[in-house]
Amino acid sequence: MGTIDADAHVIETVQTWSHLEAHERRFTPQLMTQSFGADLLSNEGTAVRDFWVIEGRAHGKDRNVGTNTPQESREMLSVEARLAHMDKLGIETQVLYPTLFLRPIVQETAREHALCKSYNRWMGDLWRQGKDRLRWVAKPPLRLLEKTPDAVRSELEWAKNNGACGIFMRGLECERTLGQPYFYPLWQMAGDLDLPVCVHSANGSFLHHDFFADDTSFTKFKLAVVGAFHTLLEKEIPKKFPKVRWGFVEVSAQWVPYVLNDLADRYRRQDRTFPGDALAANNMWVACENTDDLPYVLSYAGEDSLMIGTDYGHHDPSSELNAIHLLRNDQRITPAAVEKILDANPRKFYGLG
Repeated sequence: MGTIDADAHVIETVQTWSHLEAHERRFTPQLMTQSFGADLLSNEGTAVRDFWVIEGRAHGKDRNVGTNTPQESREMLSVEARLAHMDKLGIETQVLYPTLFLRPIVQETAREHALCKSYNRWMGDLWRQGKDRLRWVAKPPLRLLEKTPDAVRSELEWAKNNGACGIFMRGLECERTLGQPYFYPLWQMAGDLDLPVCVHSANGSFLHHDFFADDTSFTKFKLAVVGAFHTLLEKEIPKKFPKVRWGFVEVSAQWVPYVLNDLADRYRRQDRTFPGDALAANNMWVACENTDDLPYVLSYAGEDSLMIGTDYGHHDPSSELNAIHLLRNDQRITPAAVEKILDANPRKFYGLG
């Protein structure tokens, strides 16, 4: 089929934490069911009943779930069912992102390490069952970067050997922007291991996330990623780490012309030269959406830097289960551009054979 879904999801279950080692079991997230009180509504408008409780904070388990996908598929209760649904959607390979980790959930270093390891091993199991059609991005234990970076490298090496094709990052991490030197060791690892940095619509800052608690995901999650793109280019981080591939996922691509125009003006005012092919020159890819003005976006991004995902398993403004079919029938762009977005571009970004 030659089609790669560049952004699909898994919904974590109790099985996700089954890989915690004996001395880590105290970190097992609690799964609580609400029986009284005001309802938290899901994105589909139904009451959320189940909550993960981690470090005393409650996170709705099924708040962003698309019921147009079967539970056995979105929760990976049956890998065979997931693959069969992919066949119906015309998808050869899905790249899987987490759900729980899209928000800040943990501050304790040892707990973060334990949960990341268990999640990654769960995903490794799914990859093996999926016959290489279910690839995934690894969740690194970022709080170890400063004191024990070798533990982070070891985790990423394990992940790559078990089906991971990227490193999961949020627009803000550890109360820091992605342009800060704190993350330089991680960027070095990404280049050495040939694992792209996948900045997904998400937020790892408790301060920023909670400040915008009553706002939509656009403010909490998406703008954080757009800001990360701007920061990385403004600080010329890709030039410092030329082997790294950078991806920006589930934030559409409509913003790309605006941000590139802003950066070009800033460079000009500082007597610096901003490349006309900024994404290609900096090893950057962006996941577009069917609602984007693709001819306009392509005029700035180029045909070799866009990909597309379904957001499988979720229900939010970025979700489009039929994204692949819609793009194949999009008359606004050439068939050659369509094929690049569906196959060649994500294949190169994620390093898929």
